[in-house]
Amino acid sequence: MAKKIGIFLLICSMIFVYSCTNKGKKQSGKKQIISIAGSTSVMPFIEKLAEYFMIQNPKFIVDVQGGGSTAGIQACLNNTVDLGMSSRKLKEGERLNEIIVCYDGISIVVHPDNPINELSLEQVRAIFSGKIKNWKELGWNDRRIDAITREEGSGTRGSFEDLVMKGVEIDDSIMVQDSNGSVKEIVATDPYAIGYISLGLVDKRVKALTIDGVAPTVSSIKTGSYKIMRPFLLLSNGDPDDNVREFIEFVLSKQGQELLRKEGLIGSYE
Repeated sequence: MAKKIGIFLLICSMIFVYSCTNKGKKQSGKKQIISIAGSTSVMPFIEKLAEYFMIQNPKFIVDVQGGGSTAGIQACLNNTVDLGMSSRKLKEGERLNEIIVCYDGISIVVHPDNPINELSLEQVRAIFSGKIKNWKELGWNDRRIDAITREEGSGTRGSFEDLVMKGVEIDDSIMVQDSNGSVKEIVATDPYAIGYISLGLVDKRVKALTIDGVAPTVSSIKTGSYKIMRPFLLLSNGDPDDNVREFIEFVLSKQGQELLRKEGLIGSYE
């Protein structure tokens, strides 16, 4: 008898645990999940916006992943994410809705100990094409230039190729990194390095060079005098649903745009 009572109590406890677990799942299921993937240049800024959005709208979970602009575009085309992120313009055949989040300058960066403060666009092109390989050719030490580029498919690389290289191939011997953060980290620790990153990521650990007499600043990007700039895009495949639209509206709102301006970016309405 005692054994039967024990089995009965065990079954009851299992039913109770199962019902509690399912109840928890239903409660968590009430969260509206918005999935976003793509450009690692856009990613840190969308993550920041998502944090503020979720605090103000607790019913939402905004899941932001990287992978690069091309991967984000493809994921959006395949409907595996709600929104894609891109730091390059769409190509023919990539038929998606574009939402301009903001504008960003691509900064050519070196280590703060590097005495060179200015280069021409032609010199930058020569460095990354492999024609200029030594800092001595630019008036500094007799030392090889440690140039760093982004990987194929990166929106930042795509914009750099369009705006700087202008049809000239990036040399195969140049070091390749898979994110703006990785490029910045190498430049910050190597006095002989040079790379390119989003203006919004520039801080005292790296030095942004003046290009053709124009420094990469918010004002120079607004006026168009700094030429190495590109849009940051969110992408949707067709009309976004109400939940996704709510996040987009926050990104484009006065609060969202002000958050981006504080990060050194240019608002989409400026």
